[in-house]
Amino acid sequence: MQKITPFLWYDDQAEEAANFYVSVFKNSKIGAITRYEEEGAKASGRPNGSVMTVAFQLEGQEFVALNGGPHFKFTEAVSFVVNCETQEEVDNFWRKLSAGGEEGQCGWLKDKYGLSWQVVPTVLPEVFQDKDPEKSKRVMKAMLQMKKLDIKTLKQAAEGQ
Repeated sequence: MQKITPFLWYDDQAEEAANFYVSVFKNSKIGAITRYEEEGAKASGRPNGSVMTVAFQLEGQEFVALNGGPHFKFTEAVSFVVNCETQEEVDNFWRKLSAGGEEGQCGWLKDKYGLSWQVVPTVLPEVFQDKDPEKSKRVMKAMLQMKKLDIKTLKQAAEGQ
């Protein structure tokens, strides 16, 4: 068991969301599903036997999704970064995760459940950490004009093109 596990609060879509995320990421799987029993169902107002939690793994990272009710919503204060080696990966994750959700600026998006993701090419930290501050400024300027990040455009900005 990993030391720290993200625990995601949903109204009543925990199982649906976990299945969606598992379909998006390779090397992913659904784990244990717990259900509300009589006392827990009564206390939570949930139907007896309905899904309470769903454990799942995405690329080896463990998560738990909870059907906790409408009391709390996701905000951009917490997001998950998807590091992508190629533009094909960026395009794939952007398309799948933003479907039914909301595209944001600079590689940020919200999925159809309201959870925030950052779809980021691995080249981005490299160009931002360059010793030439002008290069970093050009890359930042280019990135601020994008929703989905484009590796070719970022590299061109870094080169001053």
